[in-house]
Amino acid sequence: MSQKMTAKTIAMAAALVALPMTAGTAFAADGEAVYKKTCKMCHATGIAGAPKTGDAAAWKDRIAQGMDTLYTHSIKGFKGKGMMPPKGGNAKLSDDEVKAAVDYMVGQSK
Repeated sequence: MSQKMTAKTIAMAAALVALPMTAGTAFAADGEAVYKKTCKMCHATGIAGAPKTGDAAAWKDRIAQGMDTLYTHSIKGFKGKGMMPPKGGNAKLSDDEVKAAVDYMVGQSK
């Protein structure tokens, strides 16, 4: 095997090994971007009873309900202590984008 072929093989293997790490990073970045574009308006200030991102006490009971419940409330909307409009009021968001934003907020609020 030539040195050029070995170098290409090593580079391709390294890229494949790194792929899951970059995919996870991209997913987290998408959640943060969705948060900044749509969710931050309420979750940075607590408007309409929204738990503030980063406030562990405000998120504790919500997180305890499980991620599936948080996803459902965020996608379909919810009225309880406050009011959560479906998809944060941005109907153009996909369910996966909403889930990524929820993951981001929960990660910032533990």
